[in-house]
Amino acid sequence: MTQGEFQVELDEDEAVKALAEQTPRPVITIAIGLMAISMFAAIGGVVIANILNGTATERDPILAIALLLNIALILIGWRHHKEVTRELASHSEAAKRARALASRDPLTGFYNRRALNREIQGALAKADQRQRAVALFVIDLDSFKFINDLNGHHIGDLLLKSVASRIADAMPNSAINARLGGDEFATAFEFDLNDPSEVDDVAEMLIERLSQPFAVEDQTVQTSASLGISRSDGQVESVETLLRRADIAMYAAKKQGKNRAVWFDGSMERILETRNRIETGIRNGLPNGEFVPYYEKQIDMLTGQLRGFEVLARWEHPTRGTIMPDEFISVAEECGLITELSETVMRQAFLEAREWDSSLTLSINISPAQLKDTWLAQKIIKLLTETNFPPHRLEIEITETALFDNMGVAQAIISSLKNQGVKIALDDFGTGYSSLSHLRALPFDRIKIDRSFISSINEDGESEAIVDAITRLGESLNLPITAEGVENDKIERRLKKIGPMHGQGWYFGEPMPIGEARELLAGMDLLGSMTPEERAEQALRDLQKLRRSA
Repeated sequence: MTQGEFQVELDEDEAVKALAEQTPRPVITIAIGLMAISMFAAIGGVVIANILNGTATERDPILAIALLLNIALILIGWRHHKEVTRELASHSEAAKRARALASRDPLTGFYNRRALNREIQGALAKADQRQRAVALFVIDLDSFKFINDLNGHHIGDLLLKSVASRIADAMPNSAINARLGGDEFATAFEFDLNDPSEVDDVAEMLIERLSQPFAVEDQTVQTSASLGISRSDGQVESVETLLRRADIAMYAAKKQGKNRAVWFDGSMERILETRNRIETGIRNGLPNGEFVPYYEKQIDMLTGQLRGFEVLARWEHPTRGTIMPDEFISVAEECGLITELSETVMRQAFLEAREWDSSLTLSINISPAQLKDTWLAQKIIKLLTETNFPPHRLEIEITETALFDNMGVAQAIISSLKNQGVKIALDDFGTGYSSLSHLRALPFDRIKIDRSFISSINEDGESEAIVDAITRLGESLNLPITAEGVENDKIERRLKKIGPMHGQGWYFGEPMPIGEARELLAGMDLLGSMTPEERAEQALRDLQKLRRSA
């Protein structure tokens, strides 16, 4: 919710009831008025008749005084009646305002979420009687948080009002428009079951209008929207079901590239259920130690020597076995668990590798989500300190796409890590938006050529030319090269001809768990000087230290 908004959570019935209890009751006033008028008629008739007939008695002066008092009482009653009438009108207006506050979003004038449910219920009943259906749109702006952070809440509020205006203009007159909260809107309208294309036409027009620039005060603000569509015909048990399906479709639109409309279908719900199961599994698996490091060899292709490993996360699931990262990393990023997962894997890798031969390095890829964390460098340095792993043996890999979104934060993180001796590699080089500008702006220690170029180097002349050009660029900038995706001997021979570089890929061996890595290093006499017993004792001391710090 942006600054300047006031979300009223007052229940409408309660608000009106509270006002009714404060409403003055005019019954007493009316009774007094009627009694005064009756007394005036009775006393006034006698006194005036006697005065006119000249038959006034000694008591008539007293009755005259009573008559005057009665007149005063009538005037007082009339004045009180007018005050009560005004107060009743005021309370009636307040009741109307309470109803509005209970059902409307104060910023845009649209219905709020609770009122939307009620309105759609009515629309569903009417559509059913007419043998029609209701289409529900859930609309979410694609870049509102960035706009709000960059320009301030005032501009954000004005933008939301302009967005609401465009939504109202684009929708049919009978549409039910609502603001669900933040930058999320909903709108519903009837359509002909036999002609759903009219819904597509409205959605296309709405997407087009919301992608046009907005004039907000003296600024031009550019945004777009992702739109999910659900329909009431079929197995729709409630308004909540309709809303949930449109919401699922909206997130599908965002994943497909944003600035588009997507209809809900049953597969989306199954995907969401799978995603929720994975999230639950991650939350349960992290404290149970199910996420472990695997090690992929990095080889000097000219000498054949082992230079180090890239550390990869694997999920050792108790029932499903080993799960690859492409199934759980994106979910961990979405639900905010990627930092904890990454730190868990790094800690294990650092503890294991610190006693290996000092020539061996560890490379660890940082996800774009982690690169948004301004404290990332401090967290990595803290891990190095706690595990006593030498910083100069660590290489952090950052992708180009992550840099494009977070250049300012990335510069600060890279600077802090390099000050501690950690090396930085530019990963997936050649696939980003401005590779050369990144090399100039940031002090990288290595370039990693994306596997898509390496795997096709013998079949695609363009891939070969790109790999050759990147290698020459690395030589001129004094930046060593690593080729990812070396899958066979033909690729290895071709890369050797191009120039000196490190290589990694399944040709040199699949990523291996810690036990296999230890056996490999023991056979190469690179495991270090500690005996198995000493390593076990050290691991126990580290565990005790971690428990004390926790």
